[in-house]
Amino acid sequence: MQTIAIDPIISTIELREILENISDEYVLIVNKRKEVTILPDAIKRLLQIAEDSGVAWIYGDYIEELPDGTMEFHPTCDYLPGSFRDDFDFGGVVLARTQLVRNALWICPHYQYAAFYAARLIISADERVFHLPEVLSRVSERPRTEGEEQFDYVDPRNRGVQLEMELAFTAYLRMVGAFLPPRTRLVDIEAGDFANEVSVIIPVRNRVRTISDAVHSALEQKLDKPFNVIVVDNHSTDGTSEVLSRIAAEDPRLIIITPERQDLGIGGCWCRAVEHPECGRYSVQLDSDDRYKTDQTLQKIVDCFRRERCAMVVGSYELTDFDGNPIPPGLIDHSEWTQGNGHNNALRINGFGAPRAFFTPVIREVGVPNVSYGEDYAVGIRITRLYKMARIYESLYLCRRWEGNTDHRLSPRTIVEHNNYKDWLRTIALMARKKMNRS
Repeated sequence: MQTIAIDPIISTIELREILENISDEYVLIVNKRKEVTILPDAIKRLLQIAEDSGVAWIYGDYIEELPDGTMEFHPTCDYLPGSFRDDFDFGGVVLARTQLVRNALWICPHYQYAAFYAARLIISADERVFHLPEVLSRVSERPRTEGEEQFDYVDPRNRGVQLEMELAFTAYLRMVGAFLPPRTRLVDIEAGDFANEVSVIIPVRNRVRTISDAVHSALEQKLDKPFNVIVVDNHSTDGTSEVLSRIAAEDPRLIIITPERQDLGIGGCWCRAVEHPECGRYSVQLDSDDRYKTDQTLQKIVDCFRRERCAMVVGSYELTDFDGNPIPPGLIDHSEWTQGNGHNNALRINGFGAPRAFFTPVIREVGVPNVSYGEDYAVGIRITRLYKMARIYESLYLCRRWEGNTDHRLSPRTIVEHNNYKDWLRTIALMARKKMNRS
């Protein structure tokens, strides 16, 4: 069996040429972007599983060698029908059936970058991708600044790569019967009786250092109609509740909800807020450690709703440190979104952006899952499966990165849990889209 090292960003022609002279039934693919050491007996084990199971693509877990020389176990996700991300972590090595990869490549157009991704999608359509939960390799890679890899898909330098990945993914959706034409369903934004035009929704637990900034950022907004701020205080114990009480005593527009339940995640807090009788016509997100950029953020969002008559509006944001100083990569505007295909491509990427805003009757209908990661993504992919969404590409929001963030220095296992949950959401969306297209 031959071993080949390839860059996952590779052209169709180049990958075909690499595979052309391989006569073995299987090929071992090593990720060229990483320093990979295949562990003893890993190849024998992979071949054994391939022969026993008949699967076409097998990968496993790995040990990551950190810059300081220490070793850390790094699990990988099980492969689900909705594992669409082009940056899916297969670890250091993949064992693949040579002819099936060749066949997939002959179906592919002449991609400059997306051949490996497209071939994997085509092979996975028959559910022949298998995760072996055993350590197969030791991996190290060049250090990257915190947050850099998370935003690769919006880096302008990678725009050509991302456009091709979108083409490959869209072709896959067509192939499996899950592609949806542009979403044009609008809402009656005048429907319903709302005392407030907007409610800013802030779930919070133990953010005494940041909650005042967030709430005042919302209360200082200038809007042409009444608005309020609904904070769901999820049983804070660090003084957050006292800060909120002092602000509410000075400004009656601040509504504080303390839920009876002790098991609510961020999504469950959102449900309590949007179901509140004082919730406004539009529900706008603000995290408890972030701020709106100017006092015009809400007005710009409401103007967009009125103009587009859509169910959801998403703005653009900037990353800052705790003190508000800009940090890389700067503006996150999700310019990859298009009205024609954004609702399809949303299943390939990992988020919609911020701030997120919803026509309240729609989010009440859709609901928000009671989790603290991916709840916003779940709502977004469900709404955009049915309704038109609009984007604002100018910066509206300042997203703080600091040691108190819930996504600060996550363990490999937590990262896998998060990615696995979003893959499940994509799997559900895939099934729903196929069902829609059959009806």
